[in-house]
Amino acid sequence: MPRSSAPPASASPLPDPAPAGAMPDGAGDADVSPRQQEIVQRVREQGFVTIETLARMFDVSPQTVRRDIIRLDEAGLIQRFHGGAGLKETTTRLVYSQKRAASPDGKKRIARACAALIPHGSSVCLDVGTTVEAVAQALLEHRRMHVITTSVGAAGILAGSQVGDVVVTGGLMRGADGSLVGEAALASLNSFRMDTAVIGCSGFDDVDGAVMDFDLLKVATKKAMAAQSRRVILVADATKFTRSALVRVMDFAAVSALVTDAPPPDHLAQRIAEAGCRLLVAAQDD
Repeated sequence: MPRSSAPPASASPLPDPAPAGAMPDGAGDADVSPRQQEIVQRVREQGFVTIETLARMFDVSPQTVRRDIIRLDEAGLIQRFHGGAGLKETTTRLVYSQKRAASPDGKKRIARACAALIPHGSSVCLDVGTTVEAVAQALLEHRRMHVITTSVGAAGILAGSQVGDVVVTGGLMRGADGSLVGEAALASLNSFRMDTAVIGCSGFDDVDGAVMDFDLLKVATKKAMAAQSRRVILVADATKFTRSALVRVMDFAAVSALVTDAPPPDHLAQRIAEAGCRLLVAAQDD
């Protein structure tokens, strides 16, 4: 859908996007309504929000929300997607760089609990993301492993260790997380049959609880990992429970276990239980 790169001539320019988690300076100006300010804040907190969710939240029509999103996209405050709004690509990359230092204790607990589910001498496929990188760190105590990964970060952690064989899929490197995607990555994944896939996500659908992410190419590799593995372990810290994203990865029926650091909300816990997925909340450190 064509979009203008600048606000309409009748409106004064709005400021550049602020860092994630903060409202942009000047967002309270008359050019941005209180409802639009709240939309920007929701996007920065959750990563992606749907038009339907915003319409229910503000008790307005979807068309009204769509006009708000167009206005905010033209101002450079958020990015307009089919069905909703999300962070602009530059903001998303900034968020990833900050994630490496975010919630380190929770990620370590998740990683240890996940690694305990993976036996020595087995084969495992590692996805991308800071939580999966923590799992790679926790696997350094394992031996005789066969590791396949699309993550340059995870491969770097395992490089030179005694964990066992490490295969990096190859492919096009995409994004600040060192993700390998595309036909080469998929062809490599499809040549293996693995015991376990450890997969991360960006959030969960706020209607049916499906596992969600943003990037279509990265989602394609996640799906290939799941299809080529005997079981899927999903790792997600509790901040993901209140976020949604753009692309459906899988339903919980395809997930063997969810490892997290805090109990999920009741509606999501119900979806997990109904799907027969094991929920494992990593214990707090003593």
